[in-house]
Amino acid sequence: MKRKIIATLLLPVFILLFAACSALRKNAESPVAPGSEPGHSEDQTATLQPGSGNGQEISVEDMATEVLTAIKNFDMEKLADAVHPDKGVRFSPYAFVDVERDLVFTADEVRNLAADTKTYLWGYYDGTGDPIELTFRDYHREFIYDADFLNAEQVSVNETLGRGNTVNNSFEVYKDAEIVEFYFSGIDPKYEGMDWKSLRLVFEKKDDTWYLVGIIHDQWTI
Repeated sequence: MKRKIIATLLLPVFILLFAACSALRKNAESPVAPGSEPGHSEDQTATLQPGSGNGQEISVEDMATEVLTAIKNFDMEKLADAVHPDKGVRFSPYAFVDVERDLVFTADEVRNLAADTKTYLWGYYDGTGDPIELTFRDYHREFIYDADFLNAEQVSVNETLGRGNTVNNSFEVYKDAEIVEFYFSGIDPKYEGMDWKSLRLVFEKKDDTWYLVGIIHDQWTI
C-alpha cells in the first residue's frame, strides 16, 4: 500500500521532467535565425567591393592591397574593375597632380592597356624637363610598380610618408578621397635615402563602394 502511494506521488514529477527535457532538446536542435547570433546586428549590410569576391564590405586598406596586387601582376582586367565608373583613374608620375595634363583613363580604356602599344605623353621628367613618352607597359615599369610596393617598408592612410622637393597637392585635388601610401625610405643603402619611393593609391566612394581615382608615383626629386 505504501509503495502504491509513493508511485502515485512520483508519477506527476516524472511527467514534468520528461516534458522539460523534450522542450530543451527541441530548442537545441532548432536552427539559429540569420542575424540572431550573439554580436550580430540585423541592420548590418554587406556591400560588394570591386575585387572582394565574397560580398563583404572591405576597408580601403584591403582594397588598396587588392588593387596593388593587380598592378604588380599586370592584371588590367582586375584593375579596371576597381576604376571609378564616372571619373576614371588619373596617372601622376610625381607628387604634384596636374589636373590639366595628367592622363585619365576610363575603366574600359584601362582594360585594354595591357595590349596597348601606343606611346603617350605622361608628363615631364624631373630635372631635365624631357617629355615622358612611354607606352603604358613602360610607364608601369618606370612610374608605377618600380619597387616591390606590396612589401613596402611602411603603409599609411591619409598620411604623407615620402617627402621631396616636388609639391604634394594630392589632398587638395582629391578632397573627398582616402589616400593609401606604400613607402620605401630607401632601396640601396649607398644612396642614403635619396632613392626613396612611394606609390599612392587614391580612392573615392560611390554607392558605398570604394573606387580607384588616382595612381600617384613619388620619389626623390631635384
